Amino acid sequence: MDSSTVYSIVRTHYGDLATRPSKLEVSHEKIAKVFGYEPSELHSIPQDANLGVGCGNPPALTKLRKGETVVDLGSGGALDVILAARKVGIQGRAIGVDMTRSMVDLAQRNAEEAAIPLPDSTANCVISNSVVNLVPTAEKSCVFHEMFRLLVSGGRVAISDLLAKKDLPRGLASDMALYLGCIAGASRVYEYEEYLRDAGFKDILIVDTDKDLKVYKDLAESQSGDSVG
Repeated sequence: MDSSTVYSIVRTHYGDLATRPSKLEVSHEKIAKVFGYEPSELHSIPQDANLGVGCGNPPALTKLRKGETVVDLGSGGALDVILAARKVGIQGRAIGVDMTRSMVDLAQRNAEEAAIPLPDSTANCVISNSVVNLVPTAEKSCVFHEMFRLLVSGGRVAISDLLAKKDLPRGLASDMALYLGCIAGASRVYEYEEYLRDAGFKDILIVDTDKDLKVYKDLAESQSGDSVG
């Protein structure tokens, strides 16, 4: 499957998430809590900002400071953008970038922040949550180079992604449902490090957070039950 087809499928799937009212806010909150989001944070944001599709908590991975500029690549409903904006304060900027028009519209409604395209050396920090795996393998390197381009000298990235410890069986790697779930497109750990290093990053630290991803299985079963009922 060529890259343009993959992007089209991804845009359609995640665009639908942004426009389809969810009946699973409780499940989405449960997912966010697994990855370290505080109940107080989740209860203080628009309900549709948390789409329940992340695999980590980038704003908690990096110490954002007042006055900094942070860019969220793949901002979705703007959960991380909103939380990052609070950390950098009114003197800073939080910019959300997404690949679907629906997601951008949703993020604008939730965060009232947009600035695309972005020039070189825009950000002190780039964050991303469960997005790089949606980029076709042939183009993944470009994503990391783009992150590096956006950063000021001495800037940093905080990325949450699912990584594979061994090669996936061919059947799984070609499963589009698993691709949309950020599983089939997962890079090997060493490949991810190579992408970062080739883009120019130093002091790379990849941490296995050992989170229980069973929460996604529970969500899938809830969705199945809703459709049957």
